[in-house]
Amino acid sequence: MINIAGGVYYEQCMCPTWQELFGSGGRAATAIARLGGTVSLATYTDNTAGSVLRLRAALEGFSLEPHPIDRSLQFRYTHGLSKPTIDPIPKSQQSLQVTARNVVRFGFLEGDCIVNAYQAVYDPQSSSNPAPFHENGSKAERLALILNRSEAQALHGSSTLSTADLARALSKSQHAEIVIIKMGPAGALLFHDDRIHTIPSFVTPKVWKVGSGDVFVATFAYFWLEETLTPLEAATLASRATAFYCESQGFASKAGLSTYTPSAASMPKKSRGGRAPLVYLAGPFFSLSQLWLVEEARGQLLEMGLNVFSPVHDVGHGPAEDVVHKDIEAIHACDLMLAIGDGLDAGTIYEIGYARALKKPVIMYVENESEEDQKMMAGSGCTITDDFVTAIYQTAWKAAEL
Repeated sequence: MINIAGGVYYEQCMCPTWQELFGSGGRAATAIARLGGTVSLATYTDNTAGSVLRLRAALEGFSLEPHPIDRSLQFRYTHGLSKPTIDPIPKSQQSLQVTARNVVRFGFLEGDCIVNAYQAVYDPQSSSNPAPFHENGSKAERLALILNRSEAQALHGSSTLSTADLARALSKSQHAEIVIIKMGPAGALLFHDDRIHTIPSFVTPKVWKVGSGDVFVATFAYFWLEETLTPLEAATLASRATAFYCESQGFASKAGLSTYTPSAASMPKKSRGGRAPLVYLAGPFFSLSQLWLVEEARGQLLEMGLNVFSPVHDVGHGPAEDVVHKDIEAIHACDLMLAIGDGLDAGTIYEIGYARALKKPVIMYVENESEEDQKMMAGSGCTITDDFVTAIYQTAWKAAEL
């Protein structure tokens, strides 16, 4: 039996369209049940969410311990990598109590959970103010801490350490036998028995990010707690299960996971001169919607640890004699290009052709143009996708190969 304590939330995404009731707790319970695990979920829920959740628990085969609240939270995303808006403002509830041999605890927005376990997996779920596992009186003889790098930095209180040193420091300060730091397209870093292991991410044709970290935590917990695999084996399977989820928006069974063999992504490395790879961000920037998309793409690439040249940010508007040679020089200097193709902007199409003539890799994000209008780009070897998040990830994966 694996006991899960985690939130159940309404989720809504504008693009691609998504409207479900999951949250970290609901998604983790479903993921473990699909793998064949025996699961109990303790969570806060309103009457409507509770009705849906009881049906899902019956369908998936997990047990439910609902704690009633007036209104469950809703997370609204613009796209799968955006920061969600949350409604209503969370109200603090009485802490849950879970005493069991094996526990997966997620951070809550509307309350807390005090755990007494032999083995526990903990994901704090807060990049701004992650709570230490033991801070609320929780206890576990064996603790696995899973978090992303921003959460790790906030929990340790330092942004200067390498990821490996950060994992070592957290293992000591948080009394964690296992520390896993998730790093998006770069995979994850595992610290266990004073050894560092690199867990790859896996390349998928589509990338659905909402809840992917929950699937990683749940799958790791199942294989470590219930199947008693080594942390390295459990984390590698967790990464593959996460890739399955990102590609399909679904949950892998154990049999399905055994036959799912996507290619591992390359590990990121420094480019020329010891710097991170430089991405030329091509796209029109003549309206508010175009500027918003360029700004969003640039921010996401920078968060991936890449360098970005953006004509509107780094050169600006101006006559041809002032801007064109600067853009051309930047295409020569870049390692690869991410191009926004909707609108078939003449300048963007020219930049794509120039980059391909120089044998630079080009990832093209385009949703609304015909196959005929994409023919030259497809035929010249551009990687084309109609999904924004997938374009960002494909850019990061391609940059790691260079």
